[in-house]
Amino acid sequence: MAADSLSFIFLNTVLANNFVLAMFLGLCPFLGVSGKLETALPMGLATTFVMLVSSLCAYAINLVLVALDIEFLRLIAYIALIASAVQLVEMALKKYSPVLFRALGIYLPLITTNCAILGLALFQTFKGYDFTQSLVYALGAGVGFTLAIVLMAGLREKLALSRLPSVTQGAALSLMLGGLLSLTFMGFAGLGGGHG
Repeated sequence: MAADSLSFIFLNTVLANNFVLAMFLGLCPFLGVSGKLETALPMGLATTFVMLVSSLCAYAINLVLVALDIEFLRLIAYIALIASAVQLVEMALKKYSPVLFRALGIYLPLITTNCAILGLALFQTFKGYDFTQSLVYALGAGVGFTLAIVLMAGLREKLALSRLPSVTQGAALSLMLGGLLSLTFMGFAGLGGGHG
């Protein structure tokens, strides 16, 4: 599989270079919202939507910044773009699903400061992806984020029903689960046939 093929970009981003479990980006919502599946999946989907919108707009913004020779404004432009995309998601959830809006709480506006989304925009720019590659990269990052948060929520829900030693309850258990998931996903790193 060629390193620049769309399927390679997608699978590599979902598994081997998962933003949460391999790059350790976006840990705040990963640990904060993964207590229940009913909030983890919508948070993953909302983050995926913001990633897609941000990625496509970042591609266009980068073209304009390069054409005007003002690439030094890239970071601030991406931050403003991400904040706008999150506002769209927040307004839509507040109008169409107020229960979910309240359940996600502070973590919904914190998508704005989710380093995975900013990292996505910066990584795709520095990798020189074209429009289609950027779209696939963003979709892979969103699917990988959703997969990680849903897996974590499923494990946490299952373990909430178990009797555990007091030393492993709460944050300690969440960190141990996150570490085990990370080790598991690190095993996918060899699937790329030596490509970076």
